[in-house]
Amino acid sequence: MTNVNRGAAIVTGGSRGIGAAIVKLLGANGYSVAFNYASDEAAARGVLDHLTRAGVRTVAIQADISREADILRLFEIAGRELGPLRALVNNAAITGGVARVEQIDAAKLANMLAVNVAGTMLCSREAVRRMSTRRGGSGGAIVNISSIAARTGSPGEWAHYAASKGAVDTFTIGLAREVAAEGIRVNAVAPGLVDTGLHAANGEPERLARLSPTIPMQRAGTPDEIAQGVLWLLSDAASYVTGTILEIGGGR
Repeated sequence: MTNVNRGAAIVTGGSRGIGAAIVKLLGANGYSVAFNYASDEAAARGVLDHLTRAGVRTVAIQADISREADILRLFEIAGRELGPLRALVNNAAITGGVARVEQIDAAKLANMLAVNVAGTMLCSREAVRRMSTRRGGSGGAIVNISSIAARTGSPGEWAHYAASKGAVDTFTIGLAREVAAEGIRVNAVAPGLVDTGLHAANGEPERLARLSPTIPMQRAGTPDEIAQGVLWLLSDAASYVTGTILEIGGGR
């Protein structure tokens, strides 16, 4: 763990998978970290305990990113407990379930868009309100977690999810240009196939084995590899990078 104090970061969906890897890596690199979890309190406690043992100032907050009131509470608690916000990682997302387009359920679709698209936008709004030099802030960086699915379309599986990530990409570019002169950089990381519990949770535990041979590097990525890309985009090493979609997908 570094002794450098990089300020406060918020990571949405930080209790499992890619989100947990991001929270742990940011904590190990000088950030105080607030993260939310939707319902898995045990997983959140595990991440919280990991960082607390390492001496990292951390707070875990139960919040539903599809609800504006929960987002406002997340930012309010994070600010009160950790101080001025310097980084936001919009990681929280759901797939809406594996389905062909003709099978999409309207309620599941609305909830998926509320989390993946509206949640990302509203969290970014709150970050800009706190970071923008135009509003008296000290600047900062936002990283949105997109997906290579936005480019491939994920036909026959979750084209609806892919479309939500396409919206995240477009929003990333638009917001980056909107706040570039206000001390805020906005980028996205687009993971490819990653070894997390997402696939089994969506009823396809064999998906990693089935798709790995289609990837030029012949394997799925790890959450830690995605987290490294996020850390770089938040860092001063990426100080001239904004409006960029960084693909981390093994060449897919």
